[in-house]
Amino acid sequence: MSQQQVAPTRSNLLSTRETLARAREGQEILDRKREVLTTELVRIAHDSVTLQSEMGKHLADAYAALDVARLEMGREHLEWAALSVNSTIEVDIRPTSVMGVAIPRVTSAGAPPENPYGLGNTTVALDEAAARFRAVLERIPELAETLTTVWRLARELQKTHRRVNALEHVFVPQYEGTVKFIESALEEREREDLFRMKRIKADHSQEHGNAARSEGATGSH
Repeated sequence: MSQQQVAPTRSNLLSTRETLARAREGQEILDRKREVLTTELVRIAHDSVTLQSEMGKHLADAYAALDVARLEMGREHLEWAALSVNSTIEVDIRPTSVMGVAIPRVTSAGAPPENPYGLGNTTVALDEAAARFRAVLERIPELAETLTTVWRLARELQKTHRRVNALEHVFVPQYEGTVKFIESALEEREREDLFRMKRIKADHSQEHGNAARSEGATGSH
């Protein structure tokens, strides 16, 4: 919104002032939103890092136990035992909102049975691996919720930051400049009008005085 595109009229001055007030209000609201998103993102990101570290350790332990079971049972017997697992965790995803950002709330129910396979031709190492993978599986919904929340909050924070910067460094200064331009133009116009009125009054007084003197001169004759 450049100054050259706005006619310096009182109606445009009022309109631009209103727009400037709304822009400043929007900047303040978005700035508060940015602060809330930053605080929430830092908290969730910290939880995410901790959870990912824990999950990495659990997965490493689970795969280590699985390697032991494969060495003891053989690959074929291990695959047959894995095929006996026919149930898993049920996941329910419900959306919620944080400062207008859609965040998933992931809950889970159910789990594979502790011993889905027959005890024949299995080992304690397989039981250990199954227990460790079951623990990992139960935490996956929580990890998915946390990572998705971090990603969405970070994306919204980036968008909000760009909007605040645009208002602070582009739109608000432009509207402020336009207001000053219109006010200056109107003040200059008022000064010109006042000068013109004074000049007209002075000319009128001078004409009246000349006429009076002319009538006085005529009367004396």
